[in-house]
Amino acid sequence: MPKFYITTAIPYVNGRPHIGHTLEYFQADAIKKYRQLLGDETLLLSGADENALKNVQAAEKEGLPIKEFLDKYSKIWKDTYGIVGVKLDVFQRGSDEEKHWPGVQKLWKLCEESGDIYKKSYQGLYCVGCEAFKLESELVDGLCSIHRTKPEEISEENYFFRLSKYQEKLIKLIESNTLQIIPSNKRAEALSFIKQGLEDFSVSRSNERAKGVGVPVPGDPNQKIYVWFDALTIYMTGIGFGADEKKWKYWWPADVHVIGKDINRFHTVYWPAMLLSARFPLPKQILIHGFVNAKGGEKFSKSLGNAPDPKEVIDKYGVEAVRYYMLAQVPIDSDHDFTYDRFEEVYNADLANGLGNLVARVAKLCEKIKLNTLPKPKLSESYKQKFEQYKFNEQLVEIWARISEIDREIEKAKPWEIDDLNKLQGLLQNWVEEINQIALDLKPFLPNTSKKIQKLFVQPKIQPIPPLFPRIQ
Repeated sequence: MPKFYITTAIPYVNGRPHIGHTLEYFQADAIKKYRQLLGDETLLLSGADENALKNVQAAEKEGLPIKEFLDKYSKIWKDTYGIVGVKLDVFQRGSDEEKHWPGVQKLWKLCEESGDIYKKSYQGLYCVGCEAFKLESELVDGLCSIHRTKPEEISEENYFFRLSKYQEKLIKLIESNTLQIIPSNKRAEALSFIKQGLEDFSVSRSNERAKGVGVPVPGDPNQKIYVWFDALTIYMTGIGFGADEKKWKYWWPADVHVIGKDINRFHTVYWPAMLLSARFPLPKQILIHGFVNAKGGEKFSKSLGNAPDPKEVIDKYGVEAVRYYMLAQVPIDSDHDFTYDRFEEVYNADLANGLGNLVARVAKLCEKIKLNTLPKPKLSESYKQKFEQYKFNEQLVEIWARISEIDREIEKAKPWEIDDLNKLQGLLQNWVEEINQIALDLKPFLPNTSKKIQKLFVQPKIQPIPPLFPRIQ
């Protein structure tokens, strides 16, 4: 059986998820369900980046011991997958000293053996929000462009990784699509950054600055391994690296890392270079989505009170409605502003009046006849091609165009006025077969709705059903 290994980003657990985070979860799960339709064995992994300074600061602010804080918030992030109806196969925590730390230290030693880790004194501007050093040229009015905060000036002795050594190799891998970065605008960003010239980067922190949190540097108890070197390794330790080599070798490399645009550089530059240093296979694809923002492109922020809780939105509208909105409305190569007005507009137009109304009216018409056995639908080659380019919104536009076409055919044929049962049977049989194909095509996007539709039209006698998506008044 072919296998397909998918990961989502490993988030800091210094706060709660907001509705924007669900985009990535739905994208990853849609990929998983598509690969399962093809007959692949799949594994979906995520985890918690727990060894970050920002987690320590958040714990101090909340007045909790760091372990208690991490236990609390890692559970919240893990549970959110269940709330949005996405089943993880692995959730690997960065504080796991048994399953995670040995793999981090093993990767460190392999990079060290390649001559790519060395120690030196360093002074630079550090953004705690990004957990990364910043160049003056990257700042906007002296502030981090993402977090809008002033970086701290840091001076200490750390270990460094020879990133500069891999500049030309990374350019060749990306330009040849051996390391495939999707979409093209994010690929261009990665190449532009590399071609400006790569500098070696710090891969450790002093115990004092790390506040004692993190994986110890092998052979140096005064230093902790840098959070990004640590967290990225979860993609391997979560499938056994450093603990279960047989399992790791079975699943690695990842077929696709699904991430947000703010961590492009870490996944398309730092991570591949670290793997090259350790002489490990690289992930096959890195899929990079934009941000889901508040109205007017404002970043979701807990302090501003503009970040909807995923559970609240799902409790109100249903998980499949939220899933549809995210996959249909957010192109893979751009950002999107989430508002309740727009959400309800799309819900009523596409789900209540579109798909839901079509299924209900055809089911009602089928009361008069008995359908023949439906042919088994298949995924078309054009469907597969588009899906494998991760053009989720374009795929759904095509499906909804077919829904609209069937609606037009029904309005033209006026089946409710037809008394000839054989003629009615022929029309309804065709429409049901098309709806059954639509249900299969929707499986990765709306798995529960797809199942309901398929179940409805395989009954010997079709009964009217309650609305799949009740209209919002």
